[in-house]
Parts: sequence; structure tokens; C-alpha cells
Amino acid sequence: MLIDTHCHLTDKQFCDDIEAVIAHSRDMGVKFFVTSGFDLDSSIKAVEFASAHNNVFASIGIYPEYSGFADEKTFAQLEELASSKKVVAIGEIGLQFTDGAPEKEVQIKVFERQIDLAFRLKKPIVIHCREAMGACLETLEKNKDKLVYGGTMHCFSGSKESAIRVLKLGLNISVGGVSTFKNASNLREALSIVPLERIVLETDCPYLAPHPFRGKRNSPAFLPGIAENLSKILGKDVAEVEKVTSENAIKLFGLEE
Repeated sequence: MLIDTHCHLTDKQFCDDIEAVIAHSRDMGVKFFVTSGFDLDSSIKAVEFASAHNNVFASIGIYPEYSGFADEKTFAQLEELASSKKVVAIGEIGLQFTDGAPEKEVQIKVFERQIDLAFRLKKPIVIHCREAMGACLETLEKNKDKLVYGGTMHCFSGSKESAIRVLKLGLNISVGGVSTFKNASNLREALSIVPLERIVLETDCPYLAPHPFRGKRNSPAFLPGIAENLSKILGKDVAEVEKVTSENAIKLFGLEE
């Protein structure tokens, strides 16, 4: 059994064949899916989609690139949306300090606001971090008392030192297709020190397809390849990787049929 803890099943790339994608992924051993929102509209769609599918769940939140549009009404609507039984996490939330992104102070404020929301709702968080690892970890460390319900570093791509800081915060590390890329040797080195009991798997589909599908539309059906690659990184049997990462995901997100 496998669990895709972070995917975007309502993305327009799946508009013509999502039911076939889910069916094929189930045939490949993927039992549960957590489809993620990135703004209010996509979060609503994620909850609606999850509500219509037994083994699909939703995470909802405001992605850093959209933090400039978040206001009090947004947070109120997000909290109301989180009352759905299908919402298992707040995310993806976090920081992204790329060119053209909202001001850092704005992103941090919205990030902290959603950390607080997750704490009050007793839900884990799903963290997006791009070119902002230092500030992201500092923000999480500042709010460590509100991380008691756990969370994951989505699509982790940091160093060994960053991984250690994540683990000290009690958070899990989410491993996806990037770990299979030929130029990801530093990431594989970082993952080699992470206990299997602190890892969950994801695809982030339709983005970041693993090798040898890189550049194509990603799918939860590719998760077995990510698990196999992780088993080589950790020097463990692939069956153990599938079993333990699934147990980790079920415990963190409270997944059940």
C-alpha cells in the first residue's frame, strides 16, 4: 500500500481523465490521496473533490505566492472550509522568496496566521519552502509550540543541516520525484540521515514527475518508483518503505476509509 500525501488532482491537466488516473493509481497500489489547495478557490475545489471520492482527502491553505491576496475574509472562509471531515491538514503554506513573489514580511505574516489556524483546529500543516529555507525554519522554530499536531516539509529539497532542524521540530519530511533526479545527489545525501519513521511520500502531480518520466505529466501512479528510489537511498527493502511511510501518513493525517 502507498499513500500520495501531496497531489493536485483538481489541476486542469487532469480535467479530461482524472477518474482514469485515480483508477490506474489504485491498481498501482496507491490507496489514499491527499489533494492540495493553494488558494481559497483551489481549496474549495479540493474539498469538493475529496468529498466525492472515498479515498481522497484534502489539505487547504494559502500558498506564499498568493499571500498578498489574503485578508480577514479569506481566513474566515478557510476556517469554515476546514470544518469538513475530509480536510486533514492546513497547506500548502509557507514561504517562497523568488523574483516577483509577495514581500517577505507579508508571506511570513500569512504563514504564521495559518500555523495558528492549524493549531487551533488541531490539524497538521503542509509546508512549501522555495529559496527561503532559513526564514522558513526560523518561522517554524519561533512557532514551535504550535506544531504539536505535526506536519510535513512538502517536496523537501534542503541540506542535511536543514533536515536535522526539521526533525527537531517534530515534523516529517515528504519525499517526491525530485529525489530521483540525476542532479539531486545533495538531496539524496540529506535524505540518507532521515529515519524512515519520519518520512512520507508524495508526487506533487501533475508537476515534478520522477525519473524516467521527468518532463511529462506526473501521476500518483508513479509513486512506486519514488518508493523504490527511496529504498535505495536508505538501504532498506522497498516493501518496508511502502509500509512504514504509509503508516506515517495514516497517523499524521488521520486517514481512514
